[in-house]
Amino acid sequence: MTPDIKTVETLVEIITREVLLAMIEQEERQKNPPGATCVVEVANGVKVKTCFDNAGHVISAGAERLTSTVGVIPGDSALAGMIDHTLLKPDATSDKIAQLCFEAKKHHFASVCVNPTHVKLCADLLKDSDVKVCTVIGFPLGATSPEVKAFETRNALENGATEIDMVLNIGALKAGDTNLAARDIRGVVEVAHAANALVKVIIETALLTDEEKVIACLLAKEAGADYVKTSTGFSGGGATVHDVALMRRTVGPSLGVKASGGIHTHEEAEALVAAGATRIGASAGVKIIRADQSETKPQIAAPEGKAY
Repeated sequence: MTPDIKTVETLVEIITREVLLAMIEQEERQKNPPGATCVVEVANGVKVKTCFDNAGHVISAGAERLTSTVGVIPGDSALAGMIDHTLLKPDATSDKIAQLCFEAKKHHFASVCVNPTHVKLCADLLKDSDVKVCTVIGFPLGATSPEVKAFETRNALENGATEIDMVLNIGALKAGDTNLAARDIRGVVEVAHAANALVKVIIETALLTDEEKVIACLLAKEAGADYVKTSTGFSGGGATVHDVALMRRTVGPSLGVKASGGIHTHEEAEALVAAGATRIGASAGVKIIRADQSETKPQIAAPEGKAY
């Protein structure tokens, strides 16, 4: 009997996921020979890896030219560790999520950021890795009730999430109902912190005045959040140097600032980090860490009193 198309698609997704898992495990096994100490040097687009035994003798050495393929070694490992590798599109399939996890594990990104329905798959794929599983709550409008957001958070944590990016109740904030906005954040923080998970509050800067951005950041800080985040990427605007600098000045050094939305190049990410971002949310994580010097420098407005 000929299988139906749905069955075939399901089998393809399962096989893709298993193949990617096998590739990750094989790569980890081959990273260093047993009992060896390895050193990697990169210069002028060439990577050389030399491995020594306990007596200091060379037991293996290899060289390769870095290319622009998915498997390229990160050009900026420090920046890689600040990136939340993101896929929040509604048409994301399991095989695309598996590829996201493969890239995140290979390049040692800070986390993958996915919709709640994909959290369990990511937790399975990233088990025993240094990559966290981040998900979004109240996404992308922030218009669900505090009770629903708390329930969503609890469910995500049970499925393996370790970082929570929640959308602020934007309408409440703009209406001056700071009590509801604060209660909204606090409910998620209490559930997440009980499970030792981080909370990032998305304030959706594109919809706020500077005064409202300051209020949102202070509410998040007082409610116990760990980060404030610029954008969902679904409201017509993304991260800007101005907004990140304003958020950093507002929350001070004690909270993280996540720049998210519309970040596509290494130069854009660097400018946002210089303005005060400690995390970068981007779907273009692999491209960003390649640090392609041929890219045109973006025209990003500098924060007040600071030039780039």
